[in-house]
Amino acid sequence: MRIKELQRFLPEFVYGGIDGSVTTFAVVAGAAGAGLESPVIIILGFANLIADGFSMSVGSYLSNQSERHHYEKYHRLENHEVLHNPEEGKEEIREIYYQKGFRGELLDKIVTHITSNEKLWVETMMREELKMLPADKSPFALGLSTFISFVLIGLIPLLVYVIDYIQPLGINLFYWASGLTSAAFVFIGVLKSYVNERSIIRGVSETLLLGIIAAALAYLVGDVLEQIF
Repeated sequence: MRIKELQRFLPEFVYGGIDGSVTTFAVVAGAAGAGLESPVIIILGFANLIADGFSMSVGSYLSNQSERHHYEKYHRLENHEVLHNPEEGKEEIREIYYQKGFRGELLDKIVTHITSNEKLWVETMMREELKMLPADKSPFALGLSTFISFVLIGLIPLLVYVIDYIQPLGINLFYWASGLTSAAFVFIGVLKSYVNERSIIRGVSETLLLGIIAAALAYLVGDVLEQIF
């Protein structure tokens, strides 16, 4: 797949990555706050990673599939109107471009041009009257992109625990997991700024703040519950 094709799915990658890193790190922080052992943290983290990633990707797929079906439904209705009630359809086109400021002979030419082409006519009604545009991305590809980014970025908070389980490192695992996850937040924040065309500092700050708050709450809950039970 070409670079430009991949860039079309960047928004899904960004938001899947944000959700993956935040939720998985929250699980790690909660487990660390409760004083759970590394194997338990790994099990909880991977269970969350796969289950939530799959759930989010299915939600993305179903949402985009529903939007596509919604568009197709109204496309059929507009096409039926063009075929079976063309005079009313022409008046709607005339009204649309009248509201845009066209008058007289120029307005007549625009209406004639648009209504002389059935495909153009229907597409104009969809875009100008209903404010609906056709989906240009596959729902399956959107869901897959979301799942991949959720798992890839969400894996980062667990990496140090997995490595330590294979080969003990003798370090504070939660501190290292926090550092690696912060780097992931910065990376995702930069991509988010690119997608939203906003300040990089703002994008990174928002993502970092979201992750810190989620992790702090999870750690606090884990610590409190560990003391209770």
